[in-house]
Amino acid sequence: MDRVFLDLGFIKIYYYSIFILLGVIVGGVCVFLELEKNRVNKDELFDMFFYTIIFAFLGARVYYVLFNLSYYLSNPIEILYIWHGGLAIHGGILGGLLYLWYYSKKHKLNLLKLFDILVVGLIIGQAIGRWGNFFNSEAYGYVTSYGYLKSLFIPEFIIRGMYINGDYYMPTFFFESVWNVIGFIILLLIRKFYKNLKTGQLMGFYMMWYSFIRFIIEGMRLDSLMLGPIRVAQLVSVVLFIVGVYFVFLRKNKKLYREDVLYE
Repeated sequence: MDRVFLDLGFIKIYYYSIFILLGVIVGGVCVFLELEKNRVNKDELFDMFFYTIIFAFLGARVYYVLFNLSYYLSNPIEILYIWHGGLAIHGGILGGLLYLWYYSKKHKLNLLKLFDILVVGLIIGQAIGRWGNFFNSEAYGYVTSYGYLKSLFIPEFIIRGMYINGDYYMPTFFFESVWNVIGFIILLLIRKFYKNLKTGQLMGFYMMWYSFIRFIIEGMRLDSLMLGPIRVAQLVSVVLFIVGVYFVFLRKNKKLYREDVLYE
């Protein structure tokens, strides 16, 4: 699998970077369209989006490096080689949320309403960004057979891409991408048609949906970040799922999403 999208001689542009950027753009457009309905100043909107992305990338990389610390202590320059992969989505979410918490306090924004708006763009951005793993030949699952992959109706070009070093592997990136697209559609339908939607519930549903999918898919992967015998992503998924259940079903004194305001 050729990882290079464009070789200009003095610089190489990788498919991984292209799909990450595409995910950011598509997710950002989804967020912008909803924020405009809440009359957010466009200059403020771009500032918030720009710095959220910066902190999300930093969080994603730092998170990955910390759980591979011995390797990066021996090869510190490779911390900068993000085109080789190594961006952990949970770290990215944490980094972005930390900045948004700061931003919401500074500009007196309703943080839960803001999160409700952002998760719709986030999940479609994740769905697109996962394709970068395909071209990097990473984040795949256990060894399987060509026949089994065909029986799952997986497109032929993906099956060929999953033929690595003489074996076929489960395309876990593809499974996660598909389920994220389904989650995106469900979130849009809930936001549009569920009249009793409360502030915080969209965020909670995202947490439940993504955590459930990620927990299952992580169990298939061969490159999981580990904390002793525990897959870190599965542990984080359990915590986020519980938090999601709270916001969807248990939280009291909730305001209707359509009646709640973004600015406090």
